Amino acid sequence: MAEFGSPRVGATAKEIARAVRRGDASATRVVADHLDHLGRADSVVSAFRVVRAAAAAAEAEKVDQQPDLGNLPLAGVPVAVKDNTAVAGVVTGNGSRAAAAGVADADDEVVRRLRGAGAVIVGTTRMPELGLWAVTDSDDAAVRNPWRTDRTAGGSSGGAAAAVAAGIVPLAQGNDGLGSVRIPAACCGVVGVKPGHGVLPAREDDAWYGLVEHGVLATTVADAALGLDVLSGARPTPLRQPGRLRVAVSMRAPAVGVWPDAGNRTALADAARALVDAGHDTALADPPYPGSLRTGALWTAVAHRAVAALGVAPAHLQPRSRWHAAVGGVLERWGLAGEDAQRRWRVGAADFFGGGFDILLTPVLAGSPPPAAGWAGRSWLANVAASARLAPYPGVWNVAGLPALSVPVGIRPDGIPGAVQLVGPAGSERTLLAVAGQLELLRPWRRHAPTFPRTDARLAGP
Repeated sequence: MAEFGSPRVGATAKEIARAVRRGDASATRVVADHLDHLGRADSVVSAFRVVRAAAAAAEAEKVDQQPDLGNLPLAGVPVAVKDNTAVAGVVTGNGSRAAAAGVADADDEVVRRLRGAGAVIVGTTRMPELGLWAVTDSDDAAVRNPWRTDRTAGGSSGGAAAAVAAGIVPLAQGNDGLGSVRIPAACCGVVGVKPGHGVLPAREDDAWYGLVEHGVLATTVADAALGLDVLSGARPTPLRQPGRLRVAVSMRAPAVGVWPDAGNRTALADAARALVDAGHDTALADPPYPGSLRTGALWTAVAHRAVAALGVAPAHLQPRSRWHAAVGGVLERWGLAGEDAQRRWRVGAADFFGGGFDILLTPVLAGSPPPAAGWAGRSWLANVAASARLAPYPGVWNVAGLPALSVPVGIRPDGIPGAVQLVGPAGSERTLLAVAGQLELLRPWRRHAPTFPRTDARLAGP
C-alpha cells in the first residue's frame, strides 16, 4: 500500500475542514476518498466494527449543502466513533456479542457535537469486550497495529488508534476508563487525550465509578486540541505558549515490580531533554501512587458493575471477561475498590501538583505491544498479566480525575513509536496540549505508519 491514492486522504482534520469551508474541496469527495481508503486499509488492520458507507456519503452531501459552512470547525472531516458510544441507527456493540446494547435511537451527546461541527461519522471502531483489556480483539477479529501488523493496536480504543495511524480518519473519538485512549495512542504513535473529570459530557452509566472520560485521538496536537474543543462545546482557539513550567519526571510505575523497558526509558529521557530545550525546569520526582492492589481491584470491580448494568448473563461473556467480573464481585464485597481509597489518592495527586510541580512526565507503556492474536480465547490470568505489564502508568490518573495525554516520541527498537504521558492538575488540558505541541515541534513524528506512508498530503481540487 504505497500511496493513499488521494491528496485528501492523509491530510489533517484542520486542513480538510479549511478546504471544505473555502470550497477548495467538497465534503462529498473527501468522505468518498476516505471510504475508498478504508476499504483497502481496514482489510489489514481490522479497525472498524461497522462502516456507515451509504449513510456517511449522504451526510457528507448534507454538509456541502449547509449555508453556514464557514462556522463549522470540522466541516467534512471523516471521524470514527468507538463501539460503546451511541450512533443513531447503529448497534452499540460494547465490543461484545453478549453485551451489545441494540440499535441506538439517538446519538450520544459527544456524537451530536461532532455532527454539529460538520464532522461525518464513517463508522464505529472495535474495542475489547466491555473495554476491559489493553489489547483489542474479539471472537472474529484482532485489531492490528499499523506500524507492525503482528502486534496489537492496544486497547480499549484500539480500533480508533489504528484507524488514525493508518490514515483512515484524521480524528477519532475514544473513551478512557483506566487508560483506554492513551494506551492505544502510545501503541500506534498518535496523540491521545483524556481530559479531567467534568470537562466533557459524562457517559450515561456509572458502572465504571465515574472513571470513564470521552477523549480524542489524532495525528497532530492541533487536531487533538480541535477535537477536544468541539467535544467540550468550546469555541476552537489556538494553543498559547505555556511559559516556563516546573516538570516532574518519573520513571517509577504505579504497579509494584514493573519497570519500563529500554525503548520506553529512552523515550522518557528524550522527552525530558526536549522540555529542557523548550525552557522548562525538570526534576526527578515520583507521585505518591496508591497501592497497585487497590487499582487492580478497581479494574475488576468495574467489570462486575458493567455486567450488572448491561444485564448480561455472565455465562455468555468471553471467559476472560467472565472471570474478571467474578473476581471483581468478590473484591467489591470485601471493600477493596471502595471510595475511601479513591478519595485518598485524589487528595494525594492534588497535593503533588500543589507542592511545586506544574506537570508530570512519565512513560505510557512499560513494554512493547504484545502479539495481535487470540487474546479473546486465552485465559483470564494471561490477559490480566499482558494488560498489567503493558501499561501500568495511565489508570491511576482516571482515579485521580486529572487530565493526561499520550504523545509520540521517537521510534523503539521494535519499529513501533515510543511515547510519553503528560499529566497535570485539574483544568490544565490546554497547558498539557501546549507542552505536547512543543514536543511535536522539537521531536517531530511521522504522522502515519510506514505501511500507509503518504503523510505529506495537501488538499487540491474540489
